Amino acid sequence: MSDNKSKILLFVDDEIQPIAELTTPVQFELDTSKLTDGEHILKIISKSSSGREGIRKINFIVRNGPAIALEGLRENEVVDGIIPLMINAYDKGNQRKFIIEGSETPQSIPSWLWILLIAFMGWAAYYLITNFSL
Repeated sequence: MSDNKSKILLFVDDEIQPIAELTTPVQFELDTSKLTDGEHILKIISKSSSGREGIRKINFIVRNGPAIALEGLRENEVVDGIIPLMINAYDKGNQRKFIIEGSETPQSIPSWLWILLIAFMGWAAYYLITNFSL
């Protein structure tokens, strides 16, 4: 009885040594906590029992470190003078326990909401003045 199962070699980035050598079919858990944040490539090489090879490369981005939220400056924005920035960094922390405080990024009130509030207050003042006379 011949073995018709393929062998799989998994490489991350340009590593010479594979992170795993497996026989198909298989389920594998890639631990990204050992990788630096940023872009990486997972290269999968399959070798059939007849000696033929197949290669597949998959690009992925790792973000294990604290997420950084920035308000007040956008990508490729042209700016001058003093720019007020609101910066927040938060980590996933212990995923068994969720803490609400500090887990959300505070944001300033949008200008369209201020305009809507002022328009409503103006309408309310006009309504009161025109409909209620003492």
